Amino acid sequence: MTQDAVVTKVFPNGMAEVAVTRGTACGSNCGNCESCVFQSELKAFAKNSVNARPGEKVVIETLSSRIFAATLIVYIFPLAMLLVGYLVAASIGLGEGMSILLCFCFFAVAVAGVVIYQRRSKKKNPIKFEITGLR
Repeated sequence: MTQDAVVTKVFPNGMAEVAVTRGTACGSNCGNCESCVFQSELKAFAKNSVNARPGEKVVIETLSSRIFAATLIVYIFPLAMLLVGYLVAASIGLGEGMSILLCFCFFAVAVAGVVIYQRRSKKKNPIKFEITGLR
């Protein structure tokens, strides 16, 4: 997976800090609605293979499989657990209200598990970026 970024800092160990602009679901025209509550610029560390300097526009790359795995864990796993909660509730014959409650309990446990997993994974095996070219 490749993205455009701007080098903000260069370190002597062959690494660089890059700023990546986050895309928005509404078409990146935040001047019209100003409803984006998220930071529009993300900072990451990347291996500086091309000796880029601060201020240069670069292309950064990472393994797509790592991004897809993170997406699967963050978005699909909690939804799957919500459905598992429903199947468990239906199999033991709970009423509608209790079924909904059990579904959301399964969902909440899954979200908590994802948060814990992501925090540990980020420290042990972070997603690695590499600067592969200049723009």
